[in-house]
Amino acid sequence: MNDDSILDRITALVDREHKLRSQRADGSLDARTEHHELQAVEVELDQCWDLLRQRRARRDFDADPDEAVPRSASVVNNYWQ
Repeated sequence: MNDDSILDRITALVDREHKLRSQRADGSLDARTEHHELQAVEVELDQCWDLLRQRRARRDFDADPDEAVPRSASVVNNYWQ
């Protein structure tokens, strides 16, 4: 994955998040489903941002950004705890 494809995925996930919130607001989605779906989106967003930061850091230190690897959901979820 290159930076552009990661950014494209981030954009798609943010669009999905907005769609879920709109569906909840208009009553076409129940709160439980919205919560479950939003959690999945948030985890994947965290993983994408983490991968993008890894790639940028590797580039800043003259390392190969393609050697950056996606981290698991359990790792990125613990960043803020």
